[in-house]
Amino acid sequence: MDIKFDGKRALVTGAASGIGRGIALQLAKGGARVIALDVSEDQLIKLKEEIPSLETVAVDLSDWKATQETVKSVCPIDLLVNNAGLGEILALTQVTEENYNKIFNVNVKALINVTKVVVEDLLNRESPGAIVNISSQASQAALPNHTLYCASKAAVDGFTRAVAMDYGPKKIRINAVNPTVVMTELGRRFWSDPALSQPMLAKIPLGRFGEISDVVAAVLFLLSDHASLITGICFPVDGGFLAC
Repeated sequence: MDIKFDGKRALVTGAASGIGRGIALQLAKGGARVIALDVSEDQLIKLKEEIPSLETVAVDLSDWKATQETVKSVCPIDLLVNNAGLGEILALTQVTEENYNKIFNVNVKALINVTKVVVEDLLNRESPGAIVNISSQASQAALPNHTLYCASKAAVDGFTRAVAMDYGPKKIRINAVNPTVVMTELGRRFWSDPALSQPMLAKIPLGRFGEISDVVAAVLFLLSDHASLITGICFPVDGGFLAC
């Protein structure tokens, strides 16, 4: 499928590494003018060295006002990927207010904040748009000791459906992608232990974890005009994990 984004401005959060980096690179290859947003200025510099056409902006997404100002400064935005996210493995009895704020400030609050600014921009321009939120299979299936992470990603799914309903009439499509474990650099390090990986793999009918390219392909499709009748979905990229 030939997917092109010529003439589109695309904002990707958490773009300096992992899934976000893969999305930013492929959007740029597809002709989009990509704005890569991340908290790490050093990693953004490395990313721009790889693709000089990228526009980069650094901000701490947990800072509501700074995030709004930063996103407004790079508008207009036609395509948005809310990729930035955090995870911690914690049982409920280990959770502190600090843990809660750390996870929800990025996974939920920042995602809502960035989406709000972009939707306002689209409405002001009376322009169609497409937004993809990176959620997780953990939004729909409990994982051991992922109390906060599961809750935050369930919030992402609920938010996705609500805003898709609200802004569909304005031709703004909003979807989520819900991956299984993805073999980013961090993912490979954490899931290299067979004691952890084998029980999870046993629940995946296709018998493997995801690669960055698997998630990127789903995101690009949902952003593209090929998905022009798709909004409000939470799209598993999970090898069948949620089907079992």
